Amino acid sequence: MRPYIICHMMQSVDGRIACDMVDKISGDEYYTALDALECNAFIEGKHSYQIHQCGFDDFKPKSPSSINAETFHIASKSDKYDISIDTKGTLKWDDCDNSGRICIVSEQASPEYLKYLEQLGISYIATGKESVNLPCAMEILASEFGVKRVAVVGGEKINGAFLRAGLIDELSAMIAPGIDGRIGQPSLFDFHCDETNYLPYKLGLKDVKTVPNGVIWARYEIIH
Repeated sequence: MRPYIICHMMQSVDGRIACDMVDKISGDEYYTALDALECNAFIEGKHSYQIHQCGFDDFKPKSPSSINAETFHIASKSDKYDISIDTKGTLKWDDCDNSGRICIVSEQASPEYLKYLEQLGISYIATGKESVNLPCAMEILASEFGVKRVAVVGGEKINGAFLRAGLIDELSAMIAPGIDGRIGQPSLFDFHCDETNYLPYKLGLKDVKTVPNGVIWARYEIIH
């Protein structure tokens, strides 16, 4: 079993999600809606944490060794969790209250990094040889941490990774009344695909409403 997973994002009418842009065309509707989704875990990718919290100064182990084994560590349990996806284990964290923080890494992470997390009181899940095994990580979240509902609130790549892994049950898309239009700006989902006969993911509309500031909130189920 795994948690119910919702991808919750605010975007412009043309599907761009750059934070510095959507902040100018919306208010706090995104966070009000996120609270209404009643999730007890929130997942972001490494890049989002680098920008908003950790910075770009990576953790550098003294030894190049990797753990090469699936494992997890529960530093503490919480009613809500902030979760990072960090394949090689390089994000640096503050030495503060880290209860409710979980780092998900691959088996490429170093033993030094896992020890570093333990010293900071940070829980972790390590799974996947080359990249994070997202399905397995989600199962561990449910079975060991008691997570029932997850909101994926990261950037286009982490959203795309969850979509490609077949893990997103619902898309909660908030469309703010504005157009970005700039070439190369991040979109809601982004992933590499070499499939010749690729078909788009189909959605089933669950609900749509207008919320303050002219923002449209549409909720869709992912049709697998």
